[in-house]
Amino acid sequence: MPITPVSTLVANARARIAEVDTPTLMAMADDPDVVIVDIRDIRERQKGFIPGSIHAPRGMLEFWVDPASPYHKPVFAEPKRFVFHCASGWRSALAVAALQDMGFKAMHLRHGFTDWVAQGGAVDMPPPRD
Repeated sequence: MPITPVSTLVANARARIAEVDTPTLMAMADDPDVVIVDIRDIRERQKGFIPGSIHAPRGMLEFWVDPASPYHKPVFAEPKRFVFHCASGWRSALAVAALQDMGFKAMHLRHGFTDWVAQGGAVDMPPPRD
């Protein structure tokens, strides 16, 4: 049996999850009821991130969201609106589909951090390392 291309998996995920475009997320970014979650690798985040976003590496996401997991992060139990993003929107689409399967309500940034930067979105840099 041939492998299903990742592009097909992403298209299937996008067809069943909530997406926001970059201008919409820019308008939502200062809303205290919105949590922007960066699922990129730490090396990607070190090159810049959306101000106020939290980092939840893709590999730990389901564990951090699940209240029964020993790795649960309390932020994911807050009554907030969660918007996940990666660099281009592929990983975040798959992540939000998996979270939706768990019963966790979330959206993702359709074209990712790359589009955020291209459209002039604010970017913070991590503090210099010693």
